[in-house]
Amino acid sequence: MSVAGQASGQAITAQDITAAAERVKALAQRTPVQTSRLFNARARLKAYFKCENLQRGGSFKIRGATNFVAQLSPEERQRGIVTFSSGNHAQAVAIAASHFGMRATIVMPTDAPRAKVESTKAYEPEIIFFDRLRENREELARRVSEETGAVVLPSYDHPWIIAGQGTTALELLREQPELDAIVVPLGGGGLLSGTLTVAKDLRPGIRVFGVEPELANDWYLSLQRGERTEIAPPLTIADGLRTPLPGKITFPIVRAMAEGVLLVSEAEIKATVRFLLTRMKLLVEPSGAVAAAAVLHNKLPRGIGTVGVIISGGNVDLDVLADICREAA
Repeated sequence: MSVAGQASGQAITAQDITAAAERVKALAQRTPVQTSRLFNARARLKAYFKCENLQRGGSFKIRGATNFVAQLSPEERQRGIVTFSSGNHAQAVAIAASHFGMRATIVMPTDAPRAKVESTKAYEPEIIFFDRLRENREELARRVSEETGAVVLPSYDHPWIIAGQGTTALELLREQPELDAIVVPLGGGGLLSGTLTVAKDLRPGIRVFGVEPELANDWYLSLQRGERTEIAPPLTIADGLRTPLPGKITFPIVRAMAEGVLLVSEAEIKATVRFLLTRMKLLVEPSGAVAAAAVLHNKLPRGIGTVGVIISGGNVDLDVLADICREAA
């Protein structure tokens, strides 16, 4: 199996993220930071939303994918890339591969949201579907790499991916440098690891929390037990957060620097998707709404007056969104 940047166990630094910020300009947009008086009143603090749902490809994932592909050698680009994802990372990799003129193979679960599948197909990668309950996506990607020579592009557990994702928090803190805390959706841990690395460098006293669904609590359990703990394939509506096991690289970063992991229920996620849509006019997928859900439903400890909330994505099937909205009625 071919994985670029073989020193993948190296520490991630704030300098890596600053360097990545220049590379990702090739594709990633500088997304807006918004606030809402009604949200602030209900949450009893002031929240600043980093709106990666408005990012190219509909999520922060374009940052890591661009930073990774930009650092491949000409020989590696010639061989192409293979990755695995339920949707947002898949689309980001397809966009990056198209931009750099590379062949891309995407391993996607059969239950991936249709909106994410169709958006990925638009960039004409080869897609291999698998059953997440019976097959292992990493093994499938490894097999493709061995057969074709394609470089494996991990979805979160790689220094180049983490550094790219960290540019999200770098932009947020450059715009709002006095935040007391940042709250981050937590799946594989790439976004949270990058956020921790740059936030603790720029503002050592800042408090940083990850948020995951109660039904996908592998991080919560792992931090409690002090070791990576695998759970059964999660059934949460937050399809982008269905990773069953923290990453080898991301786990020690999060364990060392995060204040904790907050859990939100399915009902709280759905209520927050509705609030963001109807009150703030932001279309946010369930995975992208979990950090806002934790703040809106008062999961943060006391003493936090201002918080940065990363909205990680906005790619949601219309039928799923309709079901969420119907529940309110």
